[in-house]
Amino acid sequence: MRWPPPGDWPHAALSRQVLCAPHRWHLQETGTGPLVLLLHGAGGSTHSFRDLIPLLAGTFRVIALDLPGQGFTQLGARHRCGLDAMAQDIAKLCAHEGWQPTAIIGHSAGGALALRLSGQVLSPRGHTPDVIGINAALDTFQGLAGVLFPALAKMLAAVPFTARVFSAASSSPARVEALIRSTGSELDSDGLALYRRLVADRDHADATLLMMAHWSLEDLLADLENIPARTLLLAGRRDKTVPLPVSEKAARRIPDARFVPLENLGHLAHEEDAETVAGHIRDFLSPGP
Repeated sequence: MRWPPPGDWPHAALSRQVLCAPHRWHLQETGTGPLVLLLHGAGGSTHSFRDLIPLLAGTFRVIALDLPGQGFTQLGARHRCGLDAMAQDIAKLCAHEGWQPTAIIGHSAGGALALRLSGQVLSPRGHTPDVIGINAALDTFQGLAGVLFPALAKMLAAVPFTARVFSAASSSPARVEALIRSTGSELDSDGLALYRRLVADRDHADATLLMMAHWSLEDLLADLENIPARTLLLAGRRDKTVPLPVSEKAARRIPDARFVPLENLGHLAHEEDAETVAGHIRDFLSPGP
């Protein structure tokens, strides 16, 4: 999507651009206090945290960023869209900006990214940042889908004009509404309109396809027992994209992890009920007695 964000984009007044090779990053920053870093999922943007940001900004310094090529971040290298590469590039951005996050909050694929990133940056106390995953994508596709889906994404990402065709075919109001409902979530008309604008953008669609094509969780999943971060995994019971047992199972493997189910919420739980999600985040990050 073209820089700068239009005035009607959520929290556009908080947006700024940072060049940190290889990407030109879009981020939004507000609030004071301990720093929390927000990472969206595949195909999303900072807009998905539009209601969560002001709820957290009363307690924390909040920074949300768009992943490479998605939203308003300009992609600088097409091969830097996988899990490890993105974690390395965000860690480089943190060093460039002097960020020391107390916590990293990630939704869906951003939850996996948060866990990977937590081992590459330090909190102000010199510790591993805490991690909060919202319906964190911590499992691979099973069976035949595990073979076909990654191969299909790689094929689509390699074919010229695929993103343009995908955007044109997928951005109708009915298709976007059906896509959101298929995740188990219900969004209002404003939320649906924002996703339509994203899906209709060829560069955003291209970067999302590239992320899918380069995505691999094998190393992270094999290392869950060695994750040092204090971790909270929130999971919506109605999530049809990343079923609740994925977070429950991962929480049993991560040494210092807590699992909390979210009643009557789907994959976009933080957009459906930001108040509830913010409450769990504040409780988890509040200092003990």
